Amino acid sequence: MAGVESFIQQLTTQVTEISWSVFILAWAIGWALRGSPIPIFKVKRTGQDFIEDAIMAAFWLALGTTVFALISYIAGQF
Repeated sequence: MAGVESFIQQLTTQVTEISWSVFILAWAIGWALRGSPIPIFKVKRTGQDFIEDAIMAAFWLALGTTVFALISYIAGQF
């Protein structure tokens, strides 16, 4: 059973790392678009939308990471 437990933990870690990387990328692109000197309102609004979506993603990632850690802990106890 140790093989399944380590596989789940490794998979959870990789998915979490990829998710946080995508969050940081979206956050950076959002601020780059919002702060750009382009006088087109739609571009700045798109940047703002990216930032808002990144904030929601960070919330759900934190919640999901906590749930995954709890599942890994419980699986390790059995």
